[in-house]
Amino acid sequence: MKRVVVTGMGAISPVGNDVDSLWQSLLAGRHGFGPITRFDPKDMKVKLAAEVKDFQPEQYIEKNQIRRMDLFAQYGVAAAVQSVEDSRIFGAVDPERFGVYIGSGVGGISTFLKEAEVLFTRGPSRISPFFIPMMIINMASALVAMRFDAKGPSLPVVSACSSGTNAIGEAFRAIKVGAADAIITGGAEACINPLAIGGFTNCQALTTREDPDSISIPFDQRRDGFVIGEGAGVLVLEELEHAKARGAQIYAEVVGYGNTNDAYHITAPDPSASGSAAMIRQAFAEAGLTADAQTYVNAHGTSTPLNDKTETLALKKALGDAAYQVHISSTKSMTGHMLGAAGGVEAIAAIKVLNSNKVVPTIGYTTPDPECDLDYTPNQVVETPINKALSTSLGFGGHNAGVLFAELED
Repeated sequence: MKRVVVTGMGAISPVGNDVDSLWQSLLAGRHGFGPITRFDPKDMKVKLAAEVKDFQPEQYIEKNQIRRMDLFAQYGVAAAVQSVEDSRIFGAVDPERFGVYIGSGVGGISTFLKEAEVLFTRGPSRISPFFIPMMIINMASALVAMRFDAKGPSLPVVSACSSGTNAIGEAFRAIKVGAADAIITGGAEACINPLAIGGFTNCQALTTREDPDSISIPFDQRRDGFVIGEGAGVLVLEELEHAKARGAQIYAEVVGYGNTNDAYHITAPDPSASGSAAMIRQAFAEAGLTADAQTYVNAHGTSTPLNDKTETLALKKALGDAAYQVHISSTKSMTGHMLGAAGGVEAIAAIKVLNSNKVVPTIGYTTPDPECDLDYTPNQVVETPINKALSTSLGFGGHNAGVLFAELED
């Protein structure tokens, strides 16, 4: 089996539109929550979101192409451009061995909403000829493949909030078995619109609080729902010897992947946490590693009552006594829940923790919950040796995904 490393990273997020800005915000404990500006939310119960600010797509995409791309795809292409430039892999890999796996939970739902309105108000003849290619989830992967002449394996992984993490894990597996030398991978999402927010609100997933400093408080007893976010996180994964041969920078090695399903409920996690615990065990078992005090977990940590206590139980079941030694945080306390993009951005956060030995905090944490009794790194960065980092995602439909990163060792 081949070994797989991370050689490039790119991010568009509510707290920064590149990896360095994202990282500095996470270290500073700075959140990206504020009033919704994408539309007038006066008729909505939810007034706040974690929007991307000051995004300039023309930095990454030709102007005549922007209007033909849904915002989720614009975010995905932008983060991919950053990651490829960071890795310097373009032109240094056989196009037939170069792939793209970019996931999304709902893809072009804003385009869907816009064109549905056109249908009902102006008739079918006025629907945009770009409606279908703008809406479909695979288009982020397709556009990135076109941009970088990546003619190898290509997939849009769709597993709700696990999409980004599953995409990275599946890309890891493809390189590990020799199907590709490098894959651009991660997640992208942009669904801050009345339809998506109304739907999430009515299934009781979102917080309706209106103080931006007291929302998205993972593992806190006061938690009452997640804050919807948007953006993209994209990595370049590469076969180790290929990376070494071209003198690539290496951020981390991908050493394990877990992928399970609760087979329990369309939205709620299985309260026994058996599926999510199995996912964590799979990732460590594939790596041949065990958790200890030098382990970081970027938890799914959505700030919903059921998710956070279930994830806590999963860590205990999977790691045993070591669950009380590992360092845990939820960066959703700052970025909000970026849905299908969350896994990409949170993988980057996990790698940056691994590289810096600085565990970023879970901000807004004030009231402990007896059912959430692990070390969630409340409010302040903790500097401590870290040699492995797990990023986990749990999605509607019972999808559980986790990717484990480690320092590269010969």
